[in-house]
Amino acid sequence: MKKKSVVGASNWTDPDDAPELNADWMARAEIREGDKVIRRGRPKLAVTKQLVSLRIDQDVLQAFRETGPGWQSKVNAALRKAAPKRKAG
Repeated sequence: MKKKSVVGASNWTDPDDAPELNADWMARAEIREGDKVIRRGRPKLAVTKQLVSLRIDQDVLQAFRETGPGWQSKVNAALRKAAPKRKAG
C-alpha cells in the first residue's frame, strides 16, 4: 500500500507562544481599514507646523546645520524671535 502524501506543511503555532498584547504593543500597532493605515505613530499635535519652501543664504543654512540634530527647530525659534509681535484683539 502506498503511503499517504502530505499536502502542505503545518503552519500551526501554539497560541500560548503569541506575544502579550499590552499597552506598549498597542501603542506601536498600525490601525488599518483594509489596505489603508488610519493611525500610525504618535498622535498629531494640537498646533502643527507647516511645510514651506524658503530660500536663505548658504552660510546661514550651514551654520544652523552645523549645530547638529534639532537645527530646524533652532531655525524656527530664531524666526519666532525675529517675527513681529501680533497685537491681541
